[in-house]
Amino acid sequence: MMDFQEQKWIHAAREGDQNAFAELVRLYEKKVFALTLRMCKNPEDAAEAAQEAFLAAWQGLPNFRGDAAFSTWLYRLASNACVDLLRREGRHRDAAGPSFNDEVPNLEVPDTAASPHDLAERAELRTQVEEGLAALSPEHREVLILREIHQLSYDEISRILNLDSGTVKSRISRGRRQLRNFLLKSGNFSAAAPSNLAEKEGCK
Repeated sequence: MMDFQEQKWIHAAREGDQNAFAELVRLYEKKVFALTLRMCKNPEDAAEAAQEAFLAAWQGLPNFRGDAAFSTWLYRLASNACVDLLRREGRHRDAAGPSFNDEVPNLEVPDTAASPHDLAERAELRTQVEEGLAALSPEHREVLILREIHQLSYDEISRILNLDSGTVKSRISRGRRQLRNFLLKSGNFSAAAPSNLAEKEGCK
């Protein structure tokens, strides 16, 4: 449920109140930029996509009916802006998302007891994961980021991307499989090792 103050800002912004919209921007700018940065990697591209998302939000607010949460609607605009930018500039092969914990458990968790050799291996693995994500299409990278980084549910991702849940699940599954295969080929993932990914997919 939206905060009462947020609802007031949305209502006022729909009526053309720029100050109210500025409050909404301040409320969500960090989260939106975090999403665009993870999709675009390049801070300049991320800032451009975030700006396009907020511009689209301002222009589209009169038609915002509130069927979904404002944040869900805004994330959809941000995700679309990223995909459009990457396609337009032809940079999706150079844009890498961050590493996430589903394929590589505890990848981002520092271990003070780790040896220099362990740390070097983790750094190499992190690089391989990012390269693997960079090789994915924007469509597959965006669903992985929304699911694994932002921890959104399938229903939330469906609303953000305006896709049915079956398509979302299919893209996530395919993206995970492609990333896993990339890591296998790079020698940074053991095919014989038990996979929490397989366990997760088996439960869904």
